[in-house]
Amino acid sequence: MAGTLLVILACLLWGMDTLIRYPLVERGINPVTIVFYEHCILSLIFSLGLIPNIKRLGEIKLVDLLSFFIVGGFGSAIATVAFTESFQFLNPSLVILLQKLQPIVVILLASMILKEEIQKPFIIWAAVCLLGGLLVSSPDIERFYHLILNDVGAVTSDVALKGYGLVGISILGWGAATVFGKRLSMAGFEPKSIMAGRFLTGLLMLIPFVQWDRRMILPSGEDYLKILVMVIISGALAMWFYYQGLKRLSAKTTAVAEMFFPFFAIIVNWIFLGKQLTEVQLLGGAILIFGSLVIQLKKY
Repeated sequence: MAGTLLVILACLLWGMDTLIRYPLVERGINPVTIVFYEHCILSLIFSLGLIPNIKRLGEIKLVDLLSFFIVGGFGSAIATVAFTESFQFLNPSLVILLQKLQPIVVILLASMILKEEIQKPFIIWAAVCLLGGLLVSSPDIERFYHLILNDVGAVTSDVALKGYGLVGISILGWGAATVFGKRLSMAGFEPKSIMAGRFLTGLLMLIPFVQWDRRMILPSGEDYLKILVMVIISGALAMWFYYQGLKRLSAKTTAVAEMFFPFFAIIVNWIFLGKQLTEVQLLGGAILIFGSLVIQLKKY
């Protein structure tokens, strides 16, 4: 139960991230620039903690290096860039709905790579949690329905196909990051080591995507401070809680707990931005909590 609570706490902190990240993007700051600065700061923070263990770097196996690349290079960098770019080709509501497929990717990869046993009761209750997650996103479902009615070309055109490909990359990247992060934990790597490897490899993979011009300079010093606060909340603290939880949970159970992120994001927007929750969203949150609780109590 402690592992699930740690992942849920990480989801709460990720939800608070939206109070800073989206206003920065809406003001015209390139999302890749924001993510790049995040990785710079986080790489510095966690790499300092590795200095006492620097002699052990030569003991890292090739399969471990591959896992770090998937967690950081693919999951933290490429997937984030792909997700950001997908909004240029697809309706945002559709992008958010497609992201709900991520737990399915994690469960399948956990079965194939980590050999986690997927019991029938787990599948049933994971489906219940997924239903709750979809109800939480009911406004996006409604907007998608109206989009199909009024502009079906927006979801079937060649441009939309590019968007599907980008969303697919982000879903696979984030799902694989969970599974291979668990593999590193099973191999004996501590959370701080996994985070250091994640952000360092992510930083290296982000370099080709960064536009090295005046746009790298943020409009004001306050923006740098906001990114620093965001790094502490959703980067350092949230990821520490997340990997502590992942260390105690199976990858498939972690994927279920991660479904709380959109629910907390909506709660945060309700409290701080006055965006009211609908009855359907509250019902979805209750179903999500109930399904997750059953999985934990039954230890599926």
